[in-house]
Amino acid sequence: MVNRKPVYIVAGLVAILGMIAISSSGNFSAFAQESDVKVDIVPGGSTKSGPQAYSVDPIKVKVGGKVTWTNKDSVQHTVTSGKPGSADSGKEFDSGLTKLINPNATFEHTFTKAGTFTYYCQLHPTMTGTVIVS
Repeated sequence: MVNRKPVYIVAGLVAILGMIAISSSGNFSAFAQESDVKVDIVPGGSTKSGPQAYSVDPIKVKVGGKVTWTNKDSVQHTVTSGKPGSADSGKEFDSGLTKLINPNATFEHTFTKAGTFTYYCQLHPTMTGTVIVS
């Protein structure tokens, strides 16, 4: 009978060392696509431009996955698909001007199809981000 215990131990150590190497390098691409992703609208987000207004950008999620935005800023925001001033804004998802995202409140959207979706805040149109669904 062959003793396979050393092979299992070595394989386990290699897997653990690989995980440590990935996490210490900051390269999480193997884990980039998730079913559910949480994103913060950062404090002072209304004064920031582009993706600096969000804690994650681009957001990578699987089809059927949900993204939850939490407003950590001190003012209200929207999360609206499209680009500021474009005719297609709000067609994929929109937290809306009638129900703004208050400080510490959330907005969530479940993505049902693959694609790349840009979004912005209607109140602060320099705040922009991207969701990549695959």
